[in-house]
Parts: sequence; C-alpha cells; structure tokens
Amino acid sequence: MNITLAKSISSRIEFKRTFSLWEMCRAVVFAPRAMSKLIGNKKSKLVDKNFVKRLQLAVTEVNGCVMCSYGHAKMALRQGMSNEEISSLLSGGDDFIKNDEAKAILFVQHFADSRGYPKKYAYDAIVKEYGEKEASIILSAAQMMITGNMYGIPLSAFQSRLKGKPYKDSSLFYELGIEIAGILCLPIAIIYGLLMGLIGLPNERFDKSTDDG
Repeated sequence: MNITLAKSISSRIEFKRTFSLWEMCRAVVFAPRAMSKLIGNKKSKLVDKNFVKRLQLAVTEVNGCVMCSYGHAKMALRQGMSNEEISSLLSGGDDFIKNDEAKAILFVQHFADSRGYPKKYAYDAIVKEYGEKEASIILSAAQMMITGNMYGIPLSAFQSRLKGKPYKDSSLFYELGIEIAGILCLPIAIIYGLLMGLIGLPNERFDKSTDDG
C-alpha cells in the first residue's frame, strides 16, 4: 500500500462516531443473510466487485473505522483500484465516483449516516435505479460494512492506545467493554437473524417517515 495512503488512514486519534451495544447487536441480526447475498454475488457477478468495494469504502468513511479503512483499502488495491480513487472515497470526495454508481454511493453514505436505519424512500429510489436484486446487494454491502465498523472502531482505538496514542474522549473500559460485550452478543443476534429468515421476514430495516429531520 502507498505509504502516504497508509499514514493517512492510521493517523486518526479520535472517534468520528461510536455505536452502542444495542446498535451492534441489532446490526449483527442482518449480517448472516447480507453475507450470503454478497457471497452469491461473487458467483453471479450481478454487481461488479469493485463497485461493492467502493460502496464499503464509502460506508467506512462516514463511520471513521481505521481498521476497516486499512483492510478494505488493501483489498481494493489488490482488485485494481488506484491509491487516488481509494483516498478520494476515504476522504468523502467524489472525484472518482462514476455517474452510474453515484446514487448507490449516496445511498450507502445515507445508510451509514443514519446508523443503519435509512429512509425507506431512499432505498426505493435505489430499487428504481438499479433493480431489486442489485439494490439488495447494495444494501447488503452497507449492512456488512457497518457491522464491521461497529466492532472495528473500538478495536482501532484500543490498538492506538497500545501504540501510546489513545483516542480523545475514549477509555480502556469503553474499548474493551464494548468489544467483549459485542462478541458475547454475536451468537444470539446471529441465531435471531437466521430465524427471521426462516419465517420469511425481510433482511432490512427502514425509517418509513417522509421527513428529513
């Protein structure tokens, strides 16, 4: 990885945002079926893998997870994305966003900004633009990324603490406590999510209000 890009990613020493244990457990509920969708997409190639990677980089930019940014940037480089394109996505820029991907990028940014509870009309617009199958993969990419961010953010802060650069307004209790508690809730949340699938409930959660407040 380009040294400048790596330093830019690892230079964060404060939270962009944090998540509660309840938000973590709620996100994990959607993760198993979201992962299944993305695995299926690798075989069907319905949505280009680089497009999926750009979506995930856009989500992690909003949430500010160092570990996820670094890991997904490395994967994106292996898939052929340039340092400039990755840097742009991780800084919230739109210099390299393709016209046919712009609406999807904006949606996943909204998804992240709404903490995984996007407006229903925003998703409907994605369905209209890309079709139901493609939209479900776009949503799944965002669901998996925000789940990874929720676990990666406190772990990133803990790793920074070990390097002698503790995050501003963080504590060892928060970093380890939220990580351990999140791991403990994983089995229950995953089982609940799978049961939701078995009884036919959709793998999505939307804010159906029409206001933007």
